[in-house]
Amino acid sequence: MGIRRPAVSTAVAAALIGSFGVPLVAGTASAKDGVATVREDFNGDGYQDIAVAAPGATVGGHARAGYIAVSYGSPQGLDPKSTKVITQDTTHVPGASGDNHVFGYAMVSRDLDGDGLTDLAVVARDYRPESNVNGSVTVLWGRKTGLSGDGAVSVGAPANAQVGDDLTAGDFDGDGYTDLFMGNGDEYDFHDVLYGPFGRNGAPTRTQQVQVYSTDNFINSTATGDFNGDGVEDLATFYVYENHAEGGKLWLGSKTGLSTVPQRLNSAAGTAVADFDRDGYADLATRVFINGDTEGTEEDPGTVKIYYGSASGPSQTRTQTITQNTAGVPGVSEKGDQFGGRLHAGDANGDGYPDLAVGVPGEAIGSKARAGAVVLLKGAKGGLTGKGAQAFHQDTTGVPGAAESGDVFGAALRLLDLTGDGKADLVAGAPGENLGSVVNGGAVWLLRGTATGLTASKSVAENPTDIGAPAPRALFGANLSDDNGAGVVIP
Repeated sequence: MGIRRPAVSTAVAAALIGSFGVPLVAGTASAKDGVATVREDFNGDGYQDIAVAAPGATVGGHARAGYIAVSYGSPQGLDPKSTKVITQDTTHVPGASGDNHVFGYAMVSRDLDGDGLTDLAVVARDYRPESNVNGSVTVLWGRKTGLSGDGAVSVGAPANAQVGDDLTAGDFDGDGYTDLFMGNGDEYDFHDVLYGPFGRNGAPTRTQQVQVYSTDNFINSTATGDFNGDGVEDLATFYVYENHAEGGKLWLGSKTGLSTVPQRLNSAAGTAVADFDRDGYADLATRVFINGDTEGTEEDPGTVKIYYGSASGPSQTRTQTITQNTAGVPGVSEKGDQFGGRLHAGDANGDGYPDLAVGVPGEAIGSKARAGAVVLLKGAKGGLTGKGAQAFHQDTTGVPGAAESGDVFGAALRLLDLTGDGKADLVAGAPGENLGSVVNGGAVWLLRGTATGLTASKSVAENPTDIGAPAPRALFGANLSDDNGAGVVIP
């Protein structure tokens, strides 16, 4: 009999959102992903799209029910007029909004049914007493008209189940179809791999159980990528227990699916994956738990460590450590900066080498504590360096708005090409942004990619009032589709 780990109750989910303990979704890349391709395109128009969560929003009178806002790419970038809001009360979406459901708690955007359009899997933490199920994963199907509730289905959810924990996407058997890894039952030592393609009824082609736990701990982060260059994506899981980090495990993918005997990895607070040096192996970028201590990360200056891929997986000898004290990196490492609080990879300058966006949500801008910033580290033949690194925040000339204490700009971020020019743009969230008298309404920004990196020129912002959505304490921008990180505390 396995060791039973406590489920994440709705009360705990509420507490997490209250302190902004954001859920974790894997960074993902394979060896062929040196140059970004359009694969987050919900309406099939050739522009990448982004889903933004507002997990703290009140919907239909239900506190922290949450909603998501889907923004479609265009030459102009984000456009509030084309942004669509979806809740659990949207027509045909399974279930209904409720207190502490935090719809959008985690999101994965991948083509699940193999029709060439990106679908969106959305996690909520709702408890359904009639089936004793805690949590749900709702799939919104990509359509030429964009995402809606039409045909939406629930994935997983057997009886007596904790559903949707650690939701992660990858192609773990190399057949070209997306698979989902997640908690999906009452076997508490195990998670399921649901192999695609998925039917429109939500059923996977087949299911594999993986014993991810061998002791009493919890998965705090995941990552997927072809780390050993064999053409099949692998899965990394990372663990914590109480106040200490407990390392990680690498589950190699194969033509028959995930291996059941893992390799040992070092701990990670958050991850991003890309082939930064274009050598054919996916590399793993991580935020480091200093001295293995998982408590007090909000006081940590922040350290990013990269494990470069090799024929045996992420190398333990070819590594690189970057902080704000690294030559070329803007700023200085200071208590509470949280450099690496969010990580995501993409090719912002179009040179073929992926770059790394690093959230610094605790960065003070002048006297404004925890206003937040984002640093872009650029990929090159030898890997990531501080050379040419850029920093942006709300007081950067050209960025809409102004930095304020507690905004935590960079608490969520993605690099993806919304403008369709072949260069990844930065989408950055500031869930602590106040909208006039509305506290913690939140907002997101888009900064364009150019041949020299990111630019604030022509940058745009979007917030709940722009799209006619609930704003008070919505934490809009707390989580983005396929985002990943260790969580940021809103003061």
